Amino acid sequence: MPQYILALDQGTTSSRAILFDRQGQVFVCAQQEFPQHFPQPGWVEHDALDIWTSQLACARKVLRDGGVDAAQVAAIGIANQRESTVVWDRATGEPIARAIVWQDRRTAGACDRLRAEGHARLIQRSTGLELDAYFSATKLAWLLENVPGARDRAERGELCFGTVDSWLVYKLCGRHVTDVSNASRTMLYNIHTMRWDPALLALFAIPEALLPEVVRSAGEVGRTNEEWFGRAIPVSGIAGDQQAATFGQACYAKGMVKNTYGTGCFMLMHAGYMAPVSRNRLLATIGWKVDGRTDYLLEGSVFMGGATVQWLRDGLGIIKESKEVEPLAMSVTDSGGVMLVPAFVGLGAPHWDPYARGTIVGMTRGTTAAHIARAAVEAIAYQSAELLDAMQKDAACPVTEVRADGGAARNDLLMQFQADLLGVPVVRPAVTETTALGAAYLAGLAQGFWTSREEIESLWRAERRFEPGMPIERRAELMARWAKAVDHAKAWAEH
Repeated sequence: MPQYILALDQGTTSSRAILFDRQGQVFVCAQQEFPQHFPQPGWVEHDALDIWTSQLACARKVLRDGGVDAAQVAAIGIANQRESTVVWDRATGEPIARAIVWQDRRTAGACDRLRAEGHARLIQRSTGLELDAYFSATKLAWLLENVPGARDRAERGELCFGTVDSWLVYKLCGRHVTDVSNASRTMLYNIHTMRWDPALLALFAIPEALLPEVVRSAGEVGRTNEEWFGRAIPVSGIAGDQQAATFGQACYAKGMVKNTYGTGCFMLMHAGYMAPVSRNRLLATIGWKVDGRTDYLLEGSVFMGGATVQWLRDGLGIIKESKEVEPLAMSVTDSGGVMLVPAFVGLGAPHWDPYARGTIVGMTRGTTAAHIARAAVEAIAYQSAELLDAMQKDAACPVTEVRADGGAARNDLLMQFQADLLGVPVVRPAVTETTALGAAYLAGLAQGFWTSREEIESLWRAERRFEPGMPIERRAELMARWAKAVDHAKAWAEH
């Protein structure tokens, strides 16, 4: 009898694989970083084959390390970095170019032109998204225009487009599909009609023959080629990483909120069973489709979360490992008046400024590496506080707690400062691998490994609750200083 679900958690800087048992506990985990490519300022690319080979290696490693035979695995669930755009040859499975990553800003000018032509409202009304280079549509259009022969081949049906979930499913079992949550991030999918939108395909000049079939989030889409694991395993759960994390956090009731502290930070609120409309520049997105019902979410996206700490490590060199940032930041009592705005790839919600750039203000001769490290950690919390403020304005009911997950959620300094800024408790679950866990839950529900959402809710446990302790006046003062720093970062890059 199968004892495990295998979750593939394909992220922006690394691929991970985790085996979960029936209690939703991690049995064994493997992770492998892969190269990032920055060919020009504002460009971010991945080799899609690096994504595939690293993900396959991790999956094989967890089975090997856990002494688990493929027959003991009930299903595979996939959670993936969203919006990143892959185009490959339908016959050979070879990418025609590097994948353009969600952080990439090369199509900001194209978005400006579309906005000037008055298309932003159509896009927001149909997709729930802001017109921004973050999403897949302009990335795909760029590849079709700039890779020799790509448009003609796409028109002939020789190419496949997909977000990273599509790419992995194609490599694992040969099917060209995506789930509703990932489709809703392409800026080509109508979240009301639940179909690829003809008007948007025409606007972006995207041939429909390129597009994957859209499937529900929990349901078998295929079985893996036997060569990968020695035996075919059903692939039966797919969700974009942030929707998967929301599902893994058991945020199934309207008004529940989770915030993931990964490469970026992504705050999502369950919005019910109809697409919400934001008046504060948040995104309406599909959460998942399970048992014939579609759940919708309200989302705020921060582009640089944990990646800010990576910059301290790789760019500035003031730490050697990411885990060193917390003790360094705690070696000073505060940031010494320093504010770091990590707008290295522009600003996401609620600003949506692709031309903002990273800024450090408030430094003096007394500023040290520790102050900069503290300002970097605090910047993650400031950005998330802006999201909750916008979310509270959009939502009909007040937020009572925020469930936190992701790698940086293990940083106690960050979690306490976050609770102080939000003014509501931040709750860290016992299992912080909620992105992978959500993909596992979706796959397991499809196979009867778990029977219901109620069973999944019963498995959720809190590990620590961070209560706010900062006076309201101090919170307001700090947020005002942050807003002033953000103003300095805006509209910096030439365009």
